[in-house]
Amino acid sequence: MGEQHHVKFPQEVIDEYASLGVDLPSLFSAGHLGTRMGVQVLEASAERVVGTMPVEGNTQPYGLLHGGASAVLAETLGSVGAMLHGGLSKIAVGVDLNCTHHRGARSGLVTGVATPVHRGRSTATYEIVISDEQDRRVCSARLTCMLKDVPTDGAAG
Repeated sequence: MGEQHHVKFPQEVIDEYASLGVDLPSLFSAGHLGTRMGVQVLEASAERVVGTMPVEGNTQPYGLLHGGASAVLAETLGSVGAMLHGGLSKIAVGVDLNCTHHRGARSGLVTGVATPVHRGRSTATYEIVISDEQDRRVCSARLTCMLKDVPTDGAAG
C-alpha cells in the first residue's frame, strides 16, 4: 500500500494546475482513509474516474467485502470527478451517497468506475459502478457533491 503510483490525468488538466504552480500528479491522493484501505486512483478526469481497492483488509466478519468499504471507494472516485469538474475555484463536498450492494466479494481487487450523471455550477452527481475481477457488478452507487467556492481563509468546511 505504501508504494508510489501515478494517476493518469488528461494533459489539459495537468497543464491547468501546473499554471498555478500545482504538481497535480504528485499532490493527488485518495486521502488518509482511502490510503489506509488501499484505494488507488488509476485514471482521473471530470468525465471518468477509475480506481481499485483490495478486498483483503476491507472485509466484514463473514469475510465479504464490507459495504462501507465499497462506499469509501465510491465516494473517493465520485469526489475526484466532482473536484476536477469544479476546477481550481471549487471544493467538492459530498452531500448524498447511495449504495446498492449486489453481490459479495471475498478476494482480489474491486474496480470502481465513476461517470457523471449531472455536472452543474453548484452540484455534481456521479454514478459509480464497482465490479469484481470477473467483471461482475458488486455495487452500484450514486454520489452528489456540492461545489463550494474555495474559501479565502484556507478552511475547507
